[in-house]
Amino acid sequence: MPIQDIPFSILDLAPIITGGTPAQSFRNTLDLAQHAEKWGYNRYWVAEHHNMPGIASSATSVVIGYIAAGTEKIRVGSGGIMLPNHAPLVIAEQFGTLESMYPGRIDLGLGRAPGSDQVAARALRRGLGSNGEDFPEQLNELRHYFNPGEDARGVMPRAVPGEGLDVPIWLLGSSGFSAQLAGHHGLPFAFASHFAPDFLVPALKLYRDNFRPSDVLAKPYAMAGVNVIMADSDEAAAFLATSQEQAFLNLIRGRMGQLNPPVDSMDGLWSEQEKMMVRKQLSFTITGTKAAVKEKLNDIIDQTGVDELIVVSQIYDHSARLRSFELLAEVMNEDHA
Repeated sequence: MPIQDIPFSILDLAPIITGGTPAQSFRNTLDLAQHAEKWGYNRYWVAEHHNMPGIASSATSVVIGYIAAGTEKIRVGSGGIMLPNHAPLVIAEQFGTLESMYPGRIDLGLGRAPGSDQVAARALRRGLGSNGEDFPEQLNELRHYFNPGEDARGVMPRAVPGEGLDVPIWLLGSSGFSAQLAGHHGLPFAFASHFAPDFLVPALKLYRDNFRPSDVLAKPYAMAGVNVIMADSDEAAAFLATSQEQAFLNLIRGRMGQLNPPVDSMDGLWSEQEKMMVRKQLSFTITGTKAAVKEKLNDIIDQTGVDELIVVSQIYDHSARLRSFELLAEVMNEDHA
């Protein structure tokens, strides 16, 4: 399928740069979302992470409301809400509120990981008694709040706002668990190949093999994450990409920090083993100019058959990040001019 025939979306981790603040991060997020809307991106998602000094989107529902209020038509949602961290009723009410405020524009992407380390997970899940293993039951409960049957009248509490609203639910994952579950329920599925690329193709097969048509989807709909860092020269793009490489190096080392400025060379910052680990984790990363990026994106689309791509660009300088997404928009729109 040609690159121009599939939608492109954005996953924003709302990065807090070294020396920056969450307030600055949110201003940059809204600015990027407003540009993305003009450039023709399909949806704009933010992710739930906790205890991470370099990511500002921990209060995900609040950030979604901020973005939706500052834009007009682009879909806005979660990529994702980590459902085991929350009571399903609360999420139904939050997203029912968002859908009531911004009708037809809100997506609810769900994951089952903690979105944090174990210390934060224990703090988040205190009293919930959830370790993620009951995710299918939580999903059923959440869906029930949006569409309760007659048998639930007077038995379950009602989600107000939420009940009766059409809030698209996506399942997100980096393994086969959510792929199978999404297929079983006939829901759209998004795979986190931007940081866990190895299992993408098997997960997509599981999803498609287990897909059952539903009142939501008649056929499978899959989206994959990809890191894209573009500039007006290959050298400039490679330079910008070192911020993301430093971030993943710090994750491997168990060091949580803010997004560092790019460096001329990663040599001396990582060992050969660490370099291999980072490069493997970031194998779904494309850097360069329009010609190179277009070719590699077409290869990914051909290999996976995905219906949509969602792009992550961890770039330190906000103007450079805007330019990267602008160049990608030119690639995805060039045959539509």
